[in-house]
Amino acid sequence: MDLIGLTGGIGSGKSTVSAFLRELGAEVIDADEGARAVLEPGTPGFQAVVDAFGPELVREGRLDRARLAELVFNDRQALERLNAITHPLVREWSAARLAEAAEKGVGVVVQDIPLLFENNLDGLFKATILVYVPPELQLERLVARGLPEADARARIANQLPIDAKRGRATYVIDNSGSREETWAQTEKVWAEITASG
Repeated sequence: MDLIGLTGGIGSGKSTVSAFLRELGAEVIDADEGARAVLEPGTPGFQAVVDAFGPELVREGRLDRARLAELVFNDRQALERLNAITHPLVREWSAARLAEAAEKGVGVVVQDIPLLFENNLDGLFKATILVYVPPELQLERLVARGLPEADARARIANQLPIDAKRGRATYVIDNSGSREETWAQTEKVWAEITASG
């Protein structure tokens, strides 16, 4: 089974490319989905986050993700504490999805990992795909989603600069144009990956 890593900067449109890859028949394991699953009420991750950050982060029985994000993206130590709780749980969740894919006989699995290069995980993959947009477009998109500019800048600053990621990726899909242009690039990359698989 070939493993392909998919990543991008915040606001780059990685979820769009991930959805396109699914449409093209890719088996996609999404680390963001794993991060949500491991913090569901009643899970060890949920309890560990409440123990670490306090019960005021719980609203109507669930973690208040917006409040948690606001806290950790403005405090590097808090972010490191959260990552120490969630990253091992997400790795376990992803490993279980990989085992399921192997059992089904899937030939190529795309792992969608936001901090792939930051965590130096590129060595685990046959190839990596970066969803790219220029830094000023990242900021513009985050602000358009309703994030205050200072928060958007803080989140971007917590990631490796997107141009540094570009230099490390096997394939780059530029998502600063139309959906059709992004689709065409995604289709081309997927064809190359599956042809060499």
